[in-house]
Amino acid sequence: MMGRTDTPQDRGCLVGIIFFILGLGTLLPWNFFMTALPYFQGRLNTTEWSNGTVVVHKEYYFNNWMTLLSQLPLLLFTLLNSFLYQRISEMVRIAGSLVFILLLFLLTAVLVKVPMEKDRFFSVTMATIWFINSFGAVLQGSLFGLVGLLPQKYSAIFMSGQGLAGTFAAVAMLLAIASDTGSSDTDSEAPALGYFITPCVGTLVTLFSYLFLPRLEFAEFYLDRSGKYEAGTTDELLKGNKPVENGKLNGHSNGSVPNSTADKGDGPCEMELESCPDKSKQAFLSLECEVQKDKASVIEVLKKIWVMAFCVTFVFTVTLSVFPAVTADVKTAFPEKWERYFISVCCFLIFNINDWIGRTITTLFQWPSKESRLFPILVVSRVVFMPLLMLCNVQPRSFLPVYFPHDAAFTTIMALFSVSSGYFVCLSMSYAPQMVEPKDAETAGALMTFFLALGLSIGAALSFPLRAIV
Repeated sequence: MMGRTDTPQDRGCLVGIIFFILGLGTLLPWNFFMTALPYFQGRLNTTEWSNGTVVVHKEYYFNNWMTLLSQLPLLLFTLLNSFLYQRISEMVRIAGSLVFILLLFLLTAVLVKVPMEKDRFFSVTMATIWFINSFGAVLQGSLFGLVGLLPQKYSAIFMSGQGLAGTFAAVAMLLAIASDTGSSDTDSEAPALGYFITPCVGTLVTLFSYLFLPRLEFAEFYLDRSGKYEAGTTDELLKGNKPVENGKLNGHSNGSVPNSTADKGDGPCEMELESCPDKSKQAFLSLECEVQKDKASVIEVLKKIWVMAFCVTFVFTVTLSVFPAVTADVKTAFPEKWERYFISVCCFLIFNINDWIGRTITTLFQWPSKESRLFPILVVSRVVFMPLLMLCNVQPRSFLPVYFPHDAAFTTIMALFSVSSGYFVCLSMSYAPQMVEPKDAETAGALMTFFLALGLSIGAALSFPLRAIV
């Protein structure tokens, strides 16, 4: 890095710990609502009796609607965030999103104690899911941009935190179930209340961690883009100590800095350069303009990474089409006490642990290579998990037979399904920036984030017909 040679150290790995917590915090909303399916289904699908007969309750398709209304805002606000980052400061986007997520979690916790008619409870919960995931999308996109300014290993730490968010939620649900005595309505509400207070505390810790980040010298060194780094860079450019592009800077030889009337352009970078009265700032802006001119267009980058874009879209399409809309309705072959824990353990905990393992494996070896034709073939082959999971003991069912009634078969399929999902997603996301020039890596990352969200949305939409087919 020009202008600085005394690079500070991450003492005590504090910056790494903070970004792990930030990664965990970004996926808490989705995972805590998804893992709480037994609670929501219990409030919506209670059995009613009339004159000694069971009244057929209304089917809300909560799993499907929750998945769809979680992923659509992710897609929309991932696009919106690309415009927001230019107009709204990073502090407002990140801290503001965390505050609103905290308030929405508090609302969900309060509703545990509030008796409510089922249709109204369903509508309020769906609205909460939409808004909490909208803020979560802005938060996630902003933090991906923030961690991208640090050395590469911090991106891995951030994604590791994201990978463990689901496990954190699943363990919290297991503790809530274990503490539920069920002896009275008040006793049965307490575990659910404690469950939803947990992400409130987690979100508060995430917020305080983010606010503490600028106080660390290591973080300040990399994240302060308008401070010491730019000053040091422009000083060297002005002194001519280090020529840029063989002594030419923005068309001028000998490191000379263009004045406000030279080489006028029509682009936003050139317009900002022309209106800038500060010579030091002009030098930095002129270098930035040169870099922008050399960057490939979005279409050119997409042509290079389209295979990886297809792969990440297809992986999440397959994953979200059956998880959790189909998998959460699988019933155990051993009812009684195990039934209370079955979905939390064999669906959510197994999925999240193995998804994290799949992501971690990519740090040890990466196969197939990014040039291999086998890579997209293996990604497409994951479609076999859709019928396999639909043929497990999903209840109620209308059309398909049950071929895998045993818990062990379902657990094995879920483990392979989730470890392959984490592995191929992480591999696709890491391969894409490697397929373009370093100057275009940021564009490639933004495109991959969009296609990731697209895959989630397509998968959520597919979950409706797939659940109906069962």
